[in-house]
Amino acid sequence: MMKKNFWLSGVMGVSLLAVAACGADETEGDAGEEDVNGDDTGDVEEDADAGEEDEDTADVENGDENGASSVAGETYTVATDNNFVPFAFTDLDTDELTGFDIELMTAISEEAGFDVEFETVDFAAALSGIQAGTYDAAINAMSITEERKETVDFSDPYYFDAGIIVAVADGNDEIQSLEDADEQGATVGTRQGSTSQEYLEDNTDDVNIEAFPEITEAYQAVISGHVDAVLYDEPNVLYYTEEQAQGQMVTVGDTLLADDYGIGMPQDHELLEPINEALDTLKEDGTYDDIYEEYFGERPEGT
Repeated sequence: MMKKNFWLSGVMGVSLLAVAACGADETEGDAGEEDVNGDDTGDVEEDADAGEEDEDTADVENGDENGASSVAGETYTVATDNNFVPFAFTDLDTDELTGFDIELMTAISEEAGFDVEFETVDFAAALSGIQAGTYDAAINAMSITEERKETVDFSDPYYFDAGIIVAVADGNDEIQSLEDADEQGATVGTRQGSTSQEYLEDNTDDVNIEAFPEITEAYQAVISGHVDAVLYDEPNVLYYTEEQAQGQMVTVGDTLLADDYGIGMPQDHELLEPINEALDTLKEDGTYDDIYEEYFGERPEGT
């Protein structure tokens, strides 16, 4: 636009010099010509300004439509876990944070054009942190619940139908379901602030609930006999019983609930739309499926 205005200014300058050189006899005609040139130039300048405004408006509209322009190049703090395999955990070989949640959030940020600084905290601190606005987001296998939606904005689901399940020490034949634990007044461990804790509070009468900051503490408490059973997210319980407990724990009973996981954010946060748009893109181009397969050994159902 600057070049166009410079060119217009040059034209006007040449026109004015021509008027001065023509002399007094042509004043009337020149005056008319000056008016015409002035009007035309004004129209062109107005058109140019209007075009510039149109481009600015289009940029704003495109930014709103794409949802990414306001966050591109920004850095956001994302709360996560470091002990929740296979979603978010510290790789003991590399001492680096990894997992399905971590790789997915990194891919989302790259797609949307913003940077992420992960901060590892326990689940309860992550939840309270986004409610208070301490963190920009939290990705830590957080179930989308109606109660949480009153104080937290969630992305579209990124993991579906994550149930919860009971596990007991191998050889515990007395507790084969949550109903058994309730009838016996058993002590059931879980994680602080989790949907499993909420489920125990809402659906049992005589269970003694012991909530731990880290779920691995609850698992160890089952193995050591400090608690009778544990209730937690099925993907993590299955991993621990099959890969870590080495036959010391087994799952029992039916899968309960079927919550979806979402990325939590403070209400009305600017990241919500860019995250959803990036997540859609990753699902469409197969990146999401690739990451899912890496951590769960198979591609999502229906893909």
